[in-house]
Amino acid sequence: MGLTNHFLIAMPGMRDPSFRRGVAYLCQYGEDGAMGLLINRLSEYRLGDVLAQMNIKSELSQISDAPVLIGGPVQPERGFVLHAPHGEWESSFKISERICVTTSRDILVAIAEGHGPREVVVTLGYSGWSQGQIETELKENSWLTAAADERILFSTPLEQRWEAAAALVGVDIASLTDYAGHA
Repeated sequence: MGLTNHFLIAMPGMRDPSFRRGVAYLCQYGEDGAMGLLINRLSEYRLGDVLAQMNIKSELSQISDAPVLIGGPVQPERGFVLHAPHGEWESSFKISERICVTTSRDILVAIAEGHGPREVVVTLGYSGWSQGQIETELKENSWLTAAADERILFSTPLEQRWEAAAALVGVDIASLTDYAGHA
């Protein structure tokens, strides 16, 4: 079961506060585990704050004011940029034909100057799962999975992404209870 380029959508009963009502985009999934980025957790930072910490200036208010998301609890000081394939970057990984993740400074410089990809999600930190962990959590009904949809990733307002991702597989997640029963 290949889950790269899929959403993990937290079920209402998710107890881990890092993932409650969360949507994670899986960048890598394999026998060693998985790596993903939460795409619906707003951080306290704006892109201008992150750029300033890296001594990068932007004169573009739409760039400086852009939100930065919390990608997950692992390495919260590290930045990740999800984007459509555009340009050549020092440290970029192609997830699918339409989505890449880049971790190098050069993409942030290009974004600050208005020459970067148009559709981006910038996160601090990432989410990681050890070997077999996602499979166990899926069996425990902690997550729904759905093939990723770029509209949700880049266009859907943050506060609507949880419900919109679940709707991809026909689930009205807001109507589900937050506990599981066993017959």
